[in-house]
Amino acid sequence: MKLNPFITRRTFLQRTALVAAGPLLAACVTGKGAAEATKEYLLYIGTYGAAEQDNIFLYRLHPRTGAFTRVAGFRGGVKPGFLTLSTDHRFLYATLEIEGSGSGAIRAFGIDQGSGGLSVLNEQPSAGAGPCYVSLAPGNKAVLAANYGGGTISALPVQPGGQLAPAAVVDQHQGSGPHKNQDKPHAHFIRPDPQGRYALAVDLGNDQVLSYALNPATGLPQLPGKTAFKGQPGAGPRHLAFHPGGRWAYLINELNSTVTALSYDAAQGTFTELHTLSALPAGYAGTSYCADIHVSPDGRFVYGSNRGHDSIVVMAVDEDSGRLSLVQHASTQGKFPRNFTISPDGRLLLVANQHTNNIFSYHVDPKTGQLTPTGFSTEMPAPVCLHLVADFTTG
Repeated sequence: MKLNPFITRRTFLQRTALVAAGPLLAACVTGKGAAEATKEYLLYIGTYGAAEQDNIFLYRLHPRTGAFTRVAGFRGGVKPGFLTLSTDHRFLYATLEIEGSGSGAIRAFGIDQGSGGLSVLNEQPSAGAGPCYVSLAPGNKAVLAANYGGGTISALPVQPGGQLAPAAVVDQHQGSGPHKNQDKPHAHFIRPDPQGRYALAVDLGNDQVLSYALNPATGLPQLPGKTAFKGQPGAGPRHLAFHPGGRWAYLINELNSTVTALSYDAAQGTFTELHTLSALPAGYAGTSYCADIHVSPDGRFVYGSNRGHDSIVVMAVDEDSGRLSLVQHASTQGKFPRNFTISPDGRLLLVANQHTNNIFSYHVDPKTGQLTPTGFSTEMPAPVCLHLVADFTTG
């Protein structure tokens, strides 16, 4: 725990009170509640730190206070920004943004089940420049990658020991948009839908979401893909998050700072717009770019990050229609919130501020969805991805 210029006197007092109350809180919890309260989370952090230093970090996170404890750091390669873990927690995969190269890379790591530590297994080209997102096909059969600079999506089969085979599927996106950042396709996201039937790829450069049927035997996307949703010209869609029920999804648009609520046709792998609303406060005239989006585990709230306004927007989900309404804008206490995550129980939200090299935790009000700083933070170089899981280690 470390103070920095973005921590206010109020936040400092909150932190002090939490630390002082720790023993009392522990004494008040018994039985099953005690076990749940002391079960920590593991937090894997991808950064843009220098390759010659540790640049992937492992922390433990206290599930009630939001306090961070550093466990270890690892040398992950060149700018190991975005991370994903296999569902059995045996392997971790990271994008490597290798500058000056026609292709980035995806690196595979084995995870020590006793400590959570990482060891390099192998590395394969990502089949496109600037990989910025990875996910896993159903059954952990393939790694799906979005390559921003190359405007491609790719799929790399996962071998039995977690190593990656060369890309077996590559699709070059086409088109552009009216914004200066849309001179060509820029794939920014790819992830299977909740049913595992389609992979949905979001392209910031051509304002589209594309849909690829997934081969159930191999986990590989089948070509050609099809347009699943066409956004407003110049919107710059970036990330997509599904509602737990699978009926709705929420698309965050980087370039015009909006969130689009969508209904999802699971049979066809396509979307229909419900409505679009601003992610920024009314009257805000500064420069800002949206980044990440997540839905609370109970499906009641949607959260999005604003880089420039440096806030998390909180929106409530109408349980009948899936439409959104504004609840709050919460300061991220730092600059350029690239990525954030919500704990599996929905009680905590963590924000990574890329330009101020810090991560803050927040309590989530289960009734209103509003965020309150816990008073805890940690620092590291340029954090850009947070991956939080329940502690699976035996150590």
